[in-house]
Amino acid sequence: MQQITEQPEIDFRSEKYKDAYSRINAIVIEGEQEAYDNYIQLAQMLPEHQEQLIRLSKMESRHKKGFEACGRNLQVVPDLQFAKEFFLGLHSNFQKAAAEGKVVTCLLIQSLIIECFAIAAYNIYIPVADDFARKITEGVVKDEYSHLNFGEVWLKENFVEAKTELEEANRQNLPIVWKMLNQVADDAQILAMEKDALVEDFMIQYGEALSNIGFSTRDIMRLSAYGLTAA
Repeated sequence: MQQITEQPEIDFRSEKYKDAYSRINAIVIEGEQEAYDNYIQLAQMLPEHQEQLIRLSKMESRHKKGFEACGRNLQVVPDLQFAKEFFLGLHSNFQKAAAEGKVVTCLLIQSLIIECFAIAAYNIYIPVADDFARKITEGVVKDEYSHLNFGEVWLKENFVEAKTELEEANRQNLPIVWKMLNQVADDAQILAMEKDALVEDFMIQYGEALSNIGFSTRDIMRLSAYGLTAA
């Protein structure tokens, strides 16, 4: 018999909730915009996969519209300036890698780090979301797994050549994720999203992705430890 976990009562219309939501909602909107832009750039870098990557970018655009509707439903104006600054580290690293033609680094940032970050956040958010946002987010998270899968498949097929660059890209970008999680912890708590649960879910998703690509368990433990440098 399945045990039903009782969720805490949340006042979705309280000023405290709406204030925190203005930043969390902005982060997911900006995250989907970043993903849209990144997949468009990846389509130019990987012309043989252009059709698939353009399709993924269009899905991200739809997700963004869905999350904008979630904000409107609660009469919240998203703090997009905060969100742009929140993503600045990963954004800058992606743009630098793209300018240098580093497809592997770009795929690690977008298809692994950003997608795993999104999946973890959505998994933790769904049980505590308002009814409108829950339906939107449940639809989105199914799509995100297909985005994660694209990066996994490409990197697995090119693992031998990509391994060294993947390790370097992980070393540069995983600490940024920890800073992001710390930065959002207080607002997430107000939305009944525990930071420890977010970290755990992210590390599970990210570890599984690294395993699917070809890294050993020992490698994954070593690569994951880079995140702790920003804890």
